[in-house]
Amino acid sequence: MILTVTLNTALDITYRVRSLRPHTSHRVSEVLERPGGKGLNVARVLAALGHPVTATGFVGGATGQVVRERLADTAGVRDALFPVSGPTRRTVAVVDQLSGDTTQLNEPGPLIAPGEWAAFQDTYGELLRDADAVALCGSLPPGVPVGAYALLVRTARAAGVPVLLDTSGEPLRRGVAARPDIVKPNAAELAELTGSHEPLKATQDARRRGAQSVVASLGPQGLIASTPEGRWRVAPPRRVHGNPTGAGDSAVAGLLSGLVEHLPWPARLARAAVLSAATVLTPVAGEFDRTVYEELTGQVSVTEESSAA
Repeated sequence: MILTVTLNTALDITYRVRSLRPHTSHRVSEVLERPGGKGLNVARVLAALGHPVTATGFVGGATGQVVRERLADTAGVRDALFPVSGPTRRTVAVVDQLSGDTTQLNEPGPLIAPGEWAAFQDTYGELLRDADAVALCGSLPPGVPVGAYALLVRTARAAGVPVLLDTSGEPLRRGVAARPDIVKPNAAELAELTGSHEPLKATQDARRRGAQSVVASLGPQGLIASTPEGRWRVAPPRRVHGNPTGAGDSAVAGLLSGLVEHLPWPARLARAAVLSAATVLTPVAGEFDRTVYEELTGQVSVTEESSAA
């Protein structure tokens, strides 16, 4: 079983409009609602790949109830979400159909009480007993300490469970120091962490700060990785255009599935890149275009990189 942790779950609402223009009214052509937050997106992709998944994190209020109802419709994902008193946040994505651009509006999340955070840590420790790997994903809701991910990384390591961390800012900096097995930032998050805008150099610097392996998302340019086994760059054989929301979460699912299947690093990275590309062609995060996924699988070129200066 793979455990995904989404401390700041959400109800993702996607509006599709013909053309998004400021200061005007818009007629919405389609509305989609999905359980959201990075870890829940990862969980849905993993389940679609055939891996049993348990999803945990905070959920509360009427919005949280909708999240749980929607999650119950997802085959292969077990709901282990932790109830809190505050209401789960909403995120709104407005997709401009003419340009293909997406505008994202993210609420901050519920205020988590100290007792709720302490009780969640007990639940997390229990869930780790049956986990083959764990993903810690996304932002922290108000009330959760900034070092939360560092604590959860250490708990997973003490339990002997491989852990992947996908967050940003100070939670990422502190989490890296706790020595997660994999860190998956995007280019901007990696540059903020290390101060370097040269991706290969930055991934190596992130490893020196504590991460055992670093895989950075570079948008349409694919992924770059620095691991104990080597350094690689990978991109899909052709560029795809669409909604990039959730592409990084699908890459996380590819890395985790490859980890538990004991695939070599190049195969893990190829799967992550293909899943990321196949997600861009879907209207919502947590899904991927299976036709594109199958078409591109086996066509990805993984290039070994020499060490950065």
